[in-house]
Amino acid sequence: DVYSNYGQPEIKQGKHDPRPQLETKKKGAFGWNEAVRPEYNTSDHFTANQKSAKELRNIGFGSVLTHRMDGIARGTAALVSLNEGKDRDLIIDPVASTHYSFTKGSSRQSYPSSLMGAIALLRQTFCDADYYSKNKNDLSLDLSLEAFQRNTSLPQIVEANDKFTILRADTIGDEFGHQFIFKGSGNEYQRAKEIKATGGAVIIPLDFPKPYDVSDAYAARLVTLAQMKHWELAPSNPKILAANNIDFAITTYGLQKKTDFFGNIRKAIARGLSEADALNALTSVPARMINAQDRVGGLGVGMLANFLVCSGELFEKNTVIYSNWVQGDEFVINPMDLVDIRGTYKLKIQENDRTLVVSGSLKKPKATIEYNVVSDSVSENGDLVLDEQTNKPIKVTRKKQVKSMLTLSDRKVSLTFKLSDEFYSLSGTVHSKSGIWEGLGTLPDGSWAKWAALKKKDHKEKESKNNTGIKPDTIGIGNITYPMMAYGWDTLPSLKQILIRDITIWTNEDSGILEKTDLLIRDGKIKMIGDILDVVDPETIVINGAGKHLTPGIIDEHSHIAISRGVNESGQASSAEVSIATVVNSDDINIYRQLSGGVTSSQLLHGSANPIGGQSAVIKLKWGWTPDQMKYSEMPKFIKFALGENVKQSNWGSYNTVRFPQTRMGVEQVYYDHFIRAREYEEEWDRYINRKSKKKNAPIVNPPRRDLELEALAQILNGERFITCHSYVQSEINMLMKVADSMGFKVNTFTHILEGYKVADKMKEHGAGGSSFSDWWAYKYEVRDAIPHNPSLLNRMGVVTAVNSDDAEMARRLNQEAAKGIKYGGMSQEDALKMVTLNPAKLLHIDDRVGSIKVGKDADVVVWSGNPLSVYSKVEQTIVDGYVLFDKNRDIALRKEIAAERARLISKMLKAKLGGEPTQKIVGKKGRIHNCNVLTDDGN
Repeated sequence: DVYSNYGQPEIKQGKHDPRPQLETKKKGAFGWNEAVRPEYNTSDHFTANQKSAKELRNIGFGSVLTHRMDGIARGTAALVSLNEGKDRDLIIDPVASTHYSFTKGSSRQSYPSSLMGAIALLRQTFCDADYYSKNKNDLSLDLSLEAFQRNTSLPQIVEANDKFTILRADTIGDEFGHQFIFKGSGNEYQRAKEIKATGGAVIIPLDFPKPYDVSDAYAARLVTLAQMKHWELAPSNPKILAANNIDFAITTYGLQKKTDFFGNIRKAIARGLSEADALNALTSVPARMINAQDRVGGLGVGMLANFLVCSGELFEKNTVIYSNWVQGDEFVINPMDLVDIRGTYKLKIQENDRTLVVSGSLKKPKATIEYNVVSDSVSENGDLVLDEQTNKPIKVTRKKQVKSMLTLSDRKVSLTFKLSDEFYSLSGTVHSKSGIWEGLGTLPDGSWAKWAALKKKDHKEKESKNNTGIKPDTIGIGNITYPMMAYGWDTLPSLKQILIRDITIWTNEDSGILEKTDLLIRDGKIKMIGDILDVVDPETIVINGAGKHLTPGIIDEHSHIAISRGVNESGQASSAEVSIATVVNSDDINIYRQLSGGVTSSQLLHGSANPIGGQSAVIKLKWGWTPDQMKYSEMPKFIKFALGENVKQSNWGSYNTVRFPQTRMGVEQVYYDHFIRAREYEEEWDRYINRKSKKKNAPIVNPPRRDLELEALAQILNGERFITCHSYVQSEINMLMKVADSMGFKVNTFTHILEGYKVADKMKEHGAGGSSFSDWWAYKYEVRDAIPHNPSLLNRMGVVTAVNSDDAEMARRLNQEAAKGIKYGGMSQEDALKMVTLNPAKLLHIDDRVGSIKVGKDADVVVWSGNPLSVYSKVEQTIVDGYVLFDKNRDIALRKEIAAERARLISKMLKAKLGGEPTQKIVGKKGRIHNCNVLTDDGN
């Protein structure tokens, strides 16, 4: 087993302290963050646990790769034997691999508080370790960085625990020239093609989910279609990885009961996994992962004598493991003279004869008592059925089966059963290769009596279509969808030519609004506008636009949808090193919902927990595509700044009074401090790049330390990255523009900007745009001067102004939010539409691609049932890059399909429960909707 914590001490969480811990409390010459502990060596702390070792030996394992599962950089793992003996004799390889994760574990340090923070911390540690290794003679001792760099020469295993996090980890590996091994979660089948492209091997668990107890129809509504489909498809994961030629190993880690291991392996085989691939995933593949193939994972001269002796093929349903040999020592699991007691017997107790049927597996037989019951025949209506001649009830004989408790140990057998509410307890001995059982037992009245069982017929296995005794389970399995949830695609749509006829087009160009006009889309671009003749192409999608309106796709300048595990990295005053682009979640249902409201692009922003937040992601809402495929090509670089109550932690509670800044004037100082440092950082790199020393034999000059935080801030100074700043109060808006002017950069966008009307002239002079709410006010003290006329006044001043959502639900109605400018301030209809189309495109520096209807631009358009600014108009089609990603009629049809699929899966779960499968309790889980104020890694 290549993923284990066997023999490692229990991880203890430190005492809870509600106050933030900004610095490490670890003593010694170690790194600055407690979640980075590469100096930990598993072999130094290894203590064999014979109880756990026996549990693993009993299911066939002879060695494990064990490590301490704590932190982001976890140190080294040891390959150890599951033999008995002294700890030092059990260690096969004391330093076999190194391990990473994206959870900080027992660390109480405030940073990181999000997935993007964990990713940034790991990236920065790779940078620092490389720098330290090249400059260690000039630097203070750092045992953490020294160990980290040394460990990179080992096999590197990343606990990803999600299909998308595997892709995120691979991006880090590619950046620093490492090929990681990924520990998965079991949902890799959902993106097997992309995981194959990483080139990395995967360690997969077999903790397949249990069916949900859906016997309560109301409770069943709380189970999502995604959960139901994963329950059904999870056992197919190994087979799908094998079909995609992905190297994978299988781990027992995550199983609540190790005894479920072989049952789950057989489930995977029933889904099509070959026995050879299953065996390789437990032997040769994990050995190769950690370069131990010369010692374990096979049978060869000079290798450890680790092997199994079984009654048959390992994965056959009734195979028994007789012994597990570990390092040449035999551990008896089941005696080789194990008697097969299965069959049909004549059970005789005193003068009564009954039938005893023993079935099940050789190792775990099951017993049933069968006997005939004679009773009166009854019709379907409940009336007695009488004999026509005798007029007496007709007697019928029915076979009755009673489950019995059966135990067998060294030919000593016990049998307990209940007949007519009375118990029989029999004990005895098995003789003559199970041909005869006999002994004594107690009867219901407490008396003792002799009993015997004579075998009449041997047990016969049910015929199977394969030689494992495992019945194939490949019929009636649902499809993988993209994404794997409601409204997902069975197959992603193909790019087709689209002709929209006779429609009113809002161009957002000088041509204005064009009535009864045609539009042709080809290769994802707007190809032609005007009177278009019939296109000779039978695959062209033709949309009748009569009476309808077409607009550019809506662009939400301020969104927090589609983000995994936290929207804020709140552990520090500056989080410029983190990036939302590293945690885009393409499986968020809000993508589809917002497509239904005409949204085609969004800027996914970091929250407002710190003055300098994280980098943004600008995406297209390409439902069903991967996170990287959703991001704009040559994506413009943005970063979130924030002002006001949030960043000085006014509303964080009385314990959060230690992180600087705590005042608005402190916020200003944060900006100066960081930009001065960024300028010095840039100058240091310029000196290195432009150094004049080219002489032969000149000493090698190492590059400066790469600092991801200062690198992002230097990009702002160079005009390569743009600021979107959360803002409310006039004085602070002025302050940041002053800081920007004095440091030589521009503020691109003030978002929220609810007092923008007070400083519109200064914003225009500075060159800043505004992205406002339409009519939000009075939701906290610093917005007390907000007015709904704000967007109109900014627009009238000549400031590029957008209206944003900052809310997953509101984004579905941004057309209506924009229309409010007509009421508040007398904005024209065309200017109102530009508030959610062309203007945010300008603010995001993508107006050369989207935001207006123009030949050559991306085909991001929306077909509306009427005037797009009317509350009565609905979206009929939303097209992104030429793909129809929302269609009203398809949506209606999908609802019926989803209902049918849910009904099918619920029926299947009920059948599983009735068949005796253990179920899991339904626990309603509501995904948290991110906003600016979410401070924690919420797991979504």
